[in-house]
This record gives sequence, structure tokens and C-alpha cells, in this order.
Amino acid sequence: MTFERPYKRTDRVSQQIKQILGEITTKNIDISHLGFITFTRVEISPDLRHSKVFYSIINNKKSDDIVNLELNKLAKAFRKYLGQSIRMKNTPDIKFYLDEDLKHEEYMLKILRNLNS
Repeated sequence: MTFERPYKRTDRVSQQIKQILGEITTKNIDISHLGFITFTRVEISPDLRHSKVFYSIINNKKSDDIVNLELNKLAKAFRKYLGQSIRMKNTPDIKFYLDEDLKHEEYMLKILRNLNS
């Protein structure tokens, strides 16, 4: 008898990591000097050792490249606090990426508005 779960373990771990990273930014690590940053999604490798964290920025206080560099410098600190909050054999490595989906969506909406005009 095979039991099918509604979604994979990697999906559940990704959602948990995203939630914990949000909590870390409010309690432990101050990144407000970079702008208002939200974590949009987390992709984790099948072996649960590496994660890609995608973020979006509102009210940029610095350029996108500088924000990405600063966040990746803080990756060790995020990993430390993540390891304290999540129960896993190995705490995944974290790499931050700017989420381009929102910019692409805004661009497509702008094109659609221009077509309607």
C-alpha cells in the first residue's frame, strides 16, 4: 500500500524556510537599510542541502546589485538562525537571488495597458 502525500517534502521545507527567514529579519537581522525586502519563494535541492531564496524589494535604498551582495554577505548569519529554528539533519546553504518575476509581470501589464489604449 503506497501512501501519496499531497505535496513533496521539499515543498514543505521550502515553505517553512521562507517563513523562518521572514521571522529572522524581524527578530535577529536588520536589513531595513537595504529597503523593504520580502522573500517571495525558496527553492531547495532534493537532498535538502542547498537553497535558493528569491526576494523582492520595495523602496530600494541601494541598487539591486548592492542589495544582492549585502544579502549574500549575511547568508551565514541567516543560516545560523535558521539552524536554530528548523529541525533538520543539515541546515541548507543559502544563496539569495533577486526575483525577476515581479518586474516581468509589471512589464507585461504595461504592455497590455498600452494595447487597450
